[in-house]
Amino acid sequence: MSNITVNITELKQLLEATPASHNIMLVGNHGIGKSEILTEFFREKGMPVVALFLGQMADPGDLIGLPTKDEKTGKTEFMPPYWFPVDGKPIVLFLDELNRARPEILQTVMDLALNRKLAGKYLPDGSRIISAVNAGDQYQLTDLDPALVSRFNIVNFKPTAEEWLLWARKAQLDARVIGFIDENRMWLDKDPDMKEGADMGLDKTPDRRAWKRVSDIIMGKDELKEINTKIISSIVGPKAAAAFIQNAATRKIISGREILSGFDKAKVRDAIADYGIHQLSVVNEGIYRHLEVEKVQEKDIKTYADNLMSYFEYLTKKRKEAAAHFANIYVQQTYQEAIGFIATKCPMLVMMLVSYVKGIK
Repeated sequence: MSNITVNITELKQLLEATPASHNIMLVGNHGIGKSEILTEFFREKGMPVVALFLGQMADPGDLIGLPTKDEKTGKTEFMPPYWFPVDGKPIVLFLDELNRARPEILQTVMDLALNRKLAGKYLPDGSRIISAVNAGDQYQLTDLDPALVSRFNIVNFKPTAEEWLLWARKAQLDARVIGFIDENRMWLDKDPDMKEGADMGLDKTPDRRAWKRVSDIIMGKDELKEINTKIISSIVGPKAAAAFIQNAATRKIISGREILSGFDKAKVRDAIADYGIHQLSVVNEGIYRHLEVEKVQEKDIKTYADNLMSYFEYLTKKRKEAAAHFANIYVQQTYQEAIGFIATKCPMLVMMLVSYVKGIK
């Protein structure tokens, strides 16, 4: 598919820059958080998001409302559906599962997308229409009329693993789930061994919503019993569950918090001494995510700053690939709060990071 691809950060920028009169169609897999992201984005702007699952609608009446007779004119008109804004305030109408809708539903959407009108009633000025479609041979889909497609700006939506991990940390998902995905990102959205376009049938595979449910199941359970394993398998599939359980049972990778609060301790340095570049990359991301999500207490600022400087100096002397990875994260500016901490509390480190990146180039 040749449409442009955006992550969460880029999607928000796109929504900010696109006029409300433009309709947007998001193309992506299920379970990647489309409705949650839109709801959060527009809630901050004071606009309600009305999500309509078109694939579940059996009749146009579900969308446009029921007919009734106007006693004054003797003509038939339609009662507004439950979601229609009668207060005149703009809304965001999220048409989910657009390409699972029946053809007669899609005909109704045509007028809505073109004229912002439904059964003779106009959406309030400033309202937005955003649709979402699934793409892939694994879905049972309805072919969309080119005339309908032309009414939308089309964007492939693909959130990055880093964005999900940052969200998971803020949402306080179980650390074992976060750690597993951090080390095994290929398991976040699918079974990495499954061929593209394969018919999954009822075979369960992982997605982002599923890992949140796994976290709900294991939260507060230090030991995972057989029944927990079976429940996890029912959520993400047996292969993903087996990989997760094995990972949870092995030695834990040092966290970002442990580096920031205790890199001056021998046991922390010894723990990372044998780490490969992949494990050190996980540690690096963990440091930035911790600074991004957690508010550093006044009493810990100097300790964190000193340990951060010592950690990067250690990488530059003994693990140059990991040092380059750490510096590149800073330059990419994904973690704004973390960058702010480094810039204000570790000014010498900023010069080292910028200089190191320039040296690589």
